[in-house]
Amino acid sequence: MDLPRPELALVPRPRRLSTRSGRFRLDETTRLRVTPGAGPAAALLRSLLALATGLPLPASADGAFVLALDPALTGLGEEGYGLTVSPQGVLLRAAHPAGLLHGVQTVRQLLPYDALSGEPVRGVPWDLPAVEITDVPRHPWRGSMLDVARHFQPVSYLRRYVDLMALHKLNVFHLHLTDDQGWRMPVAAYPRLTEVGGVRTESMAGPAGTDRFDGVPHGGAYTRAELRDLVAYAAERGVRVLPETGVPGHVRAALAAHPELGTDPGRRLDVWTHWGVCENVLGTDDHVLDFFRTVLDEVMDVFPSPYVHLGGDECPTVEWERSAAARARAAAEGLPGPRALHPWFIARMSEHVVRAGRRPVVWAENGVTLPLECTVMSWREPAHAHAAARRGHEVVHADHRATYFDYPRGPGTGEPPGQPGGFVDLRAVYDVDLAPPEPGDASRVLGAQGQLWTEFVPTPEHVEYLTYPRLCALAERVWDGAYGWRDFTARLAGHRARLDALGVPHAAAPARVPAPHRTDLTPPTLPHRREPCGKDSG
Repeated sequence: MDLPRPELALVPRPRRLSTRSGRFRLDETTRLRVTPGAGPAAALLRSLLALATGLPLPASADGAFVLALDPALTGLGEEGYGLTVSPQGVLLRAAHPAGLLHGVQTVRQLLPYDALSGEPVRGVPWDLPAVEITDVPRHPWRGSMLDVARHFQPVSYLRRYVDLMALHKLNVFHLHLTDDQGWRMPVAAYPRLTEVGGVRTESMAGPAGTDRFDGVPHGGAYTRAELRDLVAYAAERGVRVLPETGVPGHVRAALAAHPELGTDPGRRLDVWTHWGVCENVLGTDDHVLDFFRTVLDEVMDVFPSPYVHLGGDECPTVEWERSAAARARAAAEGLPGPRALHPWFIARMSEHVVRAGRRPVVWAENGVTLPLECTVMSWREPAHAHAAARRGHEVVHADHRATYFDYPRGPGTGEPPGQPGGFVDLRAVYDVDLAPPEPGDASRVLGAQGQLWTEFVPTPEHVEYLTYPRLCALAERVWDGAYGWRDFTARLAGHRARLDALGVPHAAAPARVPAPHRTDLTPPTLPHRREPCGKDSG
């Protein structure tokens, strides 16, 4: 099958693109002219093209390939760029470094598809088609979340994950570091969090509620050095890493390491081996708050992101209702009852993040009132996101029916195991609701991100099969998304050749993924973030 020319298969599509006649060839004689401030973009370009092309692309004052940082280009915003390719040369310009980094990814996509190969490619003319591009993203938050708490992934794979994000001009890597089933974030003050909380004895071998387990221990944790290196690696590609250490629910791994944090300090718990929502939550005494303030201090020391994710959803209150100490705390704080300890706890952690000069991010599963300084990540209903925007919150759309990639990609038994309850196909992702509730609220809708919870996703190959090409559709929508579904799918046909060159198993499930065990596609009656109601199969 003849593939579209690379310039006609860009994903995401640039805001404005015009084709011209002619081509510019990159070869051994090509030199880069790098203006002050454009050095990181030039280094990225060399790094990305070296393996396949072998071209050195040295710097020269008279180079025909120009990378220019020009703060006067105010119309390009923080992340926009302009790219002109003619037979005589290339000019890539931006007002800010992030724009140049995005422009480098467009140059990469304009080259023959083989330019993305991880091995040397011989006999291919590395031609750039003549084009005129002016490109500015519509949304500042273009994210992808990977859950490494359920199934740990080594930092070497996280770098590849970042590379794939950057190719699609996504700029927020949301790293879900802690949950009931594992604690991956190193905290020097509390080493037991990873020593004990980082290992579980086995994993559930089916959906939540089954009685089958695999009998295989699972564990892993990162070092501070690894995470700092990841942050730097991502920044070199225009991606910031958003850390999440969730409270006050989804904390069973922390309670296994530190029982004194729970509502029953004398109880001993293991790291949870089940999927679903665990009823164990944090206690509400001052020493618990202080403990997690210390955790947040170390998180913020490792991750310079302006945003810090606090988790915050799926917090059963049954333990607080049974706890005399929790009931007393609610009374002392003037709260109507133990249920109100949930937003109270989030508010205490939010205050700490704000005092450190950062912005807290919180999952929202209902209309609960949160501190206005919280950025709301709404996953259950778009209506919750709209209500939050009307109240004055920044909002990131994460609707489970459009952005949850742990759902199967489609119906049928050919798909690998996934969350029960339905599927999220490519069109559902493309149709993610990004509209503000009112025109005046548009600035509060930061964008959207995809989510991959990993209860059923043990390997990098499985991660990538579920993520792509669905994340391509999300990237298209949050960058601009103005050209429509048919235009996107026509370009995706060529873009799949890039995924092939990168070794992304986007077309068929990897052979090593176990055979499907799902038989019931009926949505559960009480959806939750890890196992939400799915897209109706009809």
